[in-house]
Amino acid sequence: MYEPIRTKSVHSPMAELADFPHRSREEELDIQLVGHLAALLAVTDELRALTPSADLDTAAERLAEQVARLRDGRTPPRAADTGTDDRVTSLHERAHTLAGRALVVAASRADTSVAILTAERMDAHSTALADPRHLSTTP
Repeated sequence: MYEPIRTKSVHSPMAELADFPHRSREEELDIQLVGHLAALLAVTDELRALTPSADLDTAAERLAEQVARLRDGRTPPRAADTGTDDRVTSLHERAHTLAGRALVVAASRADTSVAILTAERMDAHSTALADPRHLSTTP
């Protein structure tokens, strides 16, 4: 009639302790934070290509250091020059949003250095959005 079940149930209490990889809350927060910081770094690199400034250069280096620290020394990939200058406003908006997300995760992790860095980046992008001179790509 029916063939007997030959494997253990995936719903048994012992299945939870099996080979399924589990991560702690801290590991999940680390993964989220690295993702937000890496995305913010990519947007910062794009902004640097379109509107070069010492502030963006410094921010990119600090972001790269934090990503490398959280990734056990592995350096993050960097964005290439996109060559379009009509995206500056949208890049500043995106960077502000990413910095805010990273700030929330950094606060959850109690990572003061990243929280300070992301708060500074939020302020810088807010200033750039409020002052049209910062959005101009002409000298």
